[in-house]
Amino acid sequence: MQLSVLDLVPVRSDQTTGDALAATRSLAKVAEEHGYHRYWLAEHHNMPAVAATNPPLLISMVAGATSRIRVGSGGVMLPNHAPLVVAEQFALLEAAYPGRIDLGIGRAPGSDPVTSWALRHGGGGVEDDAVSRFPEYVDNVISMMSPGGVGLQVGGRTHALTATPAATSVPPVWLLGSSDYSARLAASRGLPYVFAHHFSGQGTAEALALYRSGFQPSETNPSPRTFLTVNVVVAETQEEAERLALPQLQAMVALRTGQPLRPQRLVEEAEKEPVPAEHQGLIEAMSSRWVIGTPPSAASRIEELAASYDVDEVMVHPVAGSYLGTPTDSSPAREQTLSLLAGAIHG
Repeated sequence: MQLSVLDLVPVRSDQTTGDALAATRSLAKVAEEHGYHRYWLAEHHNMPAVAATNPPLLISMVAGATSRIRVGSGGVMLPNHAPLVVAEQFALLEAAYPGRIDLGIGRAPGSDPVTSWALRHGGGGVEDDAVSRFPEYVDNVISMMSPGGVGLQVGGRTHALTATPAATSVPPVWLLGSSDYSARLAASRGLPYVFAHHFSGQGTAEALALYRSGFQPSETNPSPRTFLTVNVVVAETQEEAERLALPQLQAMVALRTGQPLRPQRLVEEAEKEPVPAEHQGLIEAMSSRWVIGTPPSAASRIEELAASYDVDEVMVHPVAGSYLGTPTDSSPAREQTLSLLAGAIHG
């Protein structure tokens, strides 16, 4: 089984954005050292605890700091961007790091309504139109990145449009989703597909079944391709793993109950300010879907999930927090999660 990594570039209460970026570079190197297959970076906007605002820039940074691991977007939220811009960015990334780049595309805005306005309306776009035209935009990105480009009809004439002048390879395109919409679209286009199991935790089996049953083979993908994403914290003891999971659990409760968002708490900060009793059920429900434990128990749970959903790759979202006094330019507990899990699964 292959292991991969999803990174939102979390920002702790003791970190600057620069610190969080340094910690991501360090985490990516640990992932490569321990044989992880790919390293994907998310797109979220206007969130105090997330520095992953621009996947192409982060991909360039991580790919430059590593040498073998695949690096990609998990994902680019296509309604926020002109398809040509995305095609140009990833065509250049593929040219710079051939055979190592993945383009994961999502349909959600990845932000609040005000930020969505700034991304689309502020730049002359209309979000609702971009969402409704998502299938067309996906097709455009793929066509523009191809070596032959695409013919654009303007003023009654066809004009050649390519993302980069002399491409020799094209990054694979994955569709990402947390509903059945992208599952159906990926199946109809013969594209790889990933369901956001780490975020929703529900509907995964149904979405994957829909994708597999409706899959139309394509030249690049003769059969369905998918994997599982999971929130994971691994430590030497169960008690430590549960302590390290607490800051992220509390952050997710705040997100889902409409509370003000803030930088990610340190473990000690989270322990001093527990969530109200009425939200304990939400904490328990989320933690039951996450993998939180020792190396043997975490490895066993990951293998069970992979078998249950019939996948041979699991993308780990390492959500371990940090203790007071941790160096601000690193995330040792997140690195420990990757190293301990890889050791338990691969030996």
